[in-house]
Amino acid sequence: MENIKVFAASESAEKFTKEVCDYLKIEPGKVNRLKFKNDNNFVQILESVREKDVFVIQTTEPPVNERIMEMLIMVDAIKRATAKRITLVLPYYLYSRTDKKDQPRVPVTAKLLAQLIEASGVTRVLTCDLHNPAIQAYFDINVDVLTGKSILEKYFDKKDIPNKVVVATDAGSSKKAYKYAEHFNCPIALIDKRRNGNDDNAIATSVIGDIKGKNALVFDDEVDTAGSIMETVRVVKEFGAKDVYVGCTHGILSGPAIERIQNSELKELVMTNTVPLPESKKLDKITVVSISELFGEAIKRINEATSIGELFEPN
Repeated sequence: MENIKVFAASESAEKFTKEVCDYLKIEPGKVNRLKFKNDNNFVQILESVREKDVFVIQTTEPPVNERIMEMLIMVDAIKRATAKRITLVLPYYLYSRTDKKDQPRVPVTAKLLAQLIEASGVTRVLTCDLHNPAIQAYFDINVDVLTGKSILEKYFDKKDIPNKVVVATDAGSSKKAYKYAEHFNCPIALIDKRRNGNDDNAIATSVIGDIKGKNALVFDDEVDTAGSIMETVRVVKEFGAKDVYVGCTHGILSGPAIERIQNSELKELVMTNTVPLPESKKLDKITVVSISELFGEAIKRINEATSIGELFEPN
C-alpha cells in the first residue's frame, strides 16, 4: 500500500476505524473535532494528506443527521487539503430505506444523500448490503458494495446446526434465501407476508415448505424495529420449527426492537458490526461478528488498484 490515510469521521466510527487500521497495519489518521457553543461542528486534519489516497469511515449511530454532517465536513476538510482521492466508507448506507417515490409528495432521500456525497468531493464510495441495489445507480462515481453473506455463513458453519432449513421472509427475499440454502446444502421455505402502508408491522400468514421439527435460519439485510422479523419467528415456530436463528448484516435495533427480541422465541440474532451496538442494547440472544477485516481488505485492494470483485456478490 502507498500514500494511504484512513480517518474516522466521528467518535462513533473510531472503534470500527481502529479495527480496519489494525488489519491494514497502519495508524488511524489524526484529527481534531469539536463543537462550538452555537452547535456548529469543526474539524481539523492534524497531518498532511496532500496527494494521499484518503479513506473516511463513518458508521451509523443516532443522531443520524449529525453523522451525515460530520462526514461531509470531514470530506470537505480533506478535499481542501488537496488529497489525491477521497473514498467514503459507509458500512451502512444512511437513509437507504427512503429509496423510491412510492407515495405522493415524498422525498427520495437515499438519492439526495448520494448527491450531497458527490458534491462534497468524494470520488468513490465503499458500502455493504444496500437495502435496494438500485441505490448504487444513484451515484455518478464508483460505488463498491460488499456483502456480509460470507461472514454470516462462516459463523453458522462453525455452529454446525443440524437439520437446517433456510426460510425466506417474503417472496422478495427468496433469491437471497436460495443462495444461503445452496451454501448450507439444505432446503428452503417461504413466508407469505403482507404489509400495509407505512406500518412497521408486517402480517405473516402461512409457510410454503416443510419446516416442522427443523432448525430455521432466517436472513435479512437489516433488522430495524424487529417487527417483521419477530412476526416471521412467531409464524415459523407456530408451524413447527424447532429453533429459529436470524442473521443480518445491519443491526439497527431501533425503538422496541430490543424488547421484542428479548420477549421472543428467537434462539439467536447474529449480526455484523456495520452499526455500533451500544452496551444498553446487548443481550445474550444477540451475537455480533466483525466485518471490519473485509472492509480492510477492500480498502487495501482499492489502494493497490487490484480486483475486489471476489469480496462482494451482486444481489
